[in-house]
Amino acid sequence: MAETLAEAAAAPSAPFEGEGWKSLFDGKTLAGWRVTDFAGHGQVECQSGMIVMNMGDPFTGINCTNEPPKINYEVAFDAMRVDGSDFFCSLTFPVGETFCSFILGGWGGGVVGLSSLDGMDASENETSGYSKFDTGRWYRIRVRVTQRKIEAWVDSDKMVNVVTTDRRISVRPGDIELSQPFGLASWQTTGAVREMKIRSVAEPDSPAK
Repeated sequence: MAETLAEAAAAPSAPFEGEGWKSLFDGKTLAGWRVTDFAGHGQVECQSGMIVMNMGDPFTGINCTNEPPKINYEVAFDAMRVDGSDFFCSLTFPVGETFCSFILGGWGGGVVGLSSLDGMDASENETSGYSKFDTGRWYRIRVRVTQRKIEAWVDSDKMVNVVTTDRRISVRPGDIELSQPFGLASWQTTGAVREMKIRSVAEPDSPAK
């Protein structure tokens, strides 16, 4: 695992598209974050520009200590599976007055989607997809929340494009609720993140359908 992290630290990060990005991570400390109080959580470390969430039993995570926006914003960051075979990163985020999670690599390693829509989690609702995540490789994750839509990308692949009007949005019941209002978590897996940024947006990338 140490070799994987050393190689990851040396890999360059892709530029962020667009303007107005503000950093959420100083690259050195957990300033602006706290370790989420999951029972059985692993150690969280800052090293070489990365936040490493070591494997927990089952969860490890961090929560932003600053108040996040509720609507019309976009978050982007790099995420990587370091060790393990389930979700190496989930982003829990506000959607107006409620919350939702974008899951990366769940249900055995490859499921991507939102938990939850109308009570159905990322393995059940229409956002459910599959992506092969290679251990030791960075992926650029982007989530965009606007008045009518949630959109999400893994690298250049648009994985989520859902109209939220008249939908019941929530996080999956259970420990992941501790990630509210804005947090990252991994499940029985060591994950790393870096270069986390946020910006305000006015409109979705594509019209609501």
